[in-house]
Amino acid sequence: MKFSNSLVGFLNFLTLLLSIPILGGGIWLAHRATTDCEKYLQTPIIIVGAFLLAVSLAGFIGACCRVNWLLWFYLFVMFVLILVLFCFTFFAFVVTNKGAGEALSNRGYKEYKLGDYSNWLQKRVTNTKNWNRIHSCLIDSKFCQNLAMDNKTSSEEFFAKDLNPIESGCCKPPESCHFTYQSPTVWIKNSSTTNGSNPDCNAWSNDPNALCFNCESCKAGVLQNLKAHWKRVAVINMIFLVFLVIVYSLGFCAFRNNRWSNARHRPQWKPYA
Repeated sequence: MKFSNSLVGFLNFLTLLLSIPILGGGIWLAHRATTDCEKYLQTPIIIVGAFLLAVSLAGFIGACCRVNWLLWFYLFVMFVLILVLFCFTFFAFVVTNKGAGEALSNRGYKEYKLGDYSNWLQKRVTNTKNWNRIHSCLIDSKFCQNLAMDNKTSSEEFFAKDLNPIESGCCKPPESCHFTYQSPTVWIKNSSTTNGSNPDCNAWSNDPNALCFNCESCKAGVLQNLKAHWKRVAVINMIFLVFLVIVYSLGFCAFRNNRWSNARHRPQWKPYA
């Protein structure tokens, strides 16, 4: 067996093994999910697991058993995947180019404004259906619980904290509201100093299940977090694209080997003398 066939078969065997726990995890989540956040994750996990399983089987059988039509299908799917990943990586860099935190005087954390981010990202997050899911995930994950447990933290200590974007946007009111600090997740509204032009000031609640989860600052914090993740994913995708191109080239060599081998072993017709 040619080297390219062996290597493609080996790589797809590894991917096949990887797809089994991914698919199993998605199925398990589908039966055990109790929150909207978990239910939202189950479908993409099952799709990714099933896709990897099908493509890996096609590549493994096509390369090792010299089934040319399966290898052709494998190469076609790989080409589409490379094209999609390239487009997504380029798109991710474009839509995450805008938006950054605003540094505040005498504060260890930054604040984030929704309008600073790309219109496409804003529309995805502010969409009612999408935000309800994100909101549910934030509550289910008890994202602000660590701050709430620090109820003995003084105002000076809290203002010096390096909060992450979601903690800054969702777990406390915006700085412009000028609320009086009581604890990290409890603030007293002061009508004489509250910024009436900022709707987040009215949206704030000391209820641990509400806080600023419906604030624009919270959506901006989610976008900043999403932007950071997308940039990391885009860099990983670039590395993965190089790997996929190499595997695709090996798969194409294996496809040619199969055709050559099939042609060599095909019985030749000879006319009767």
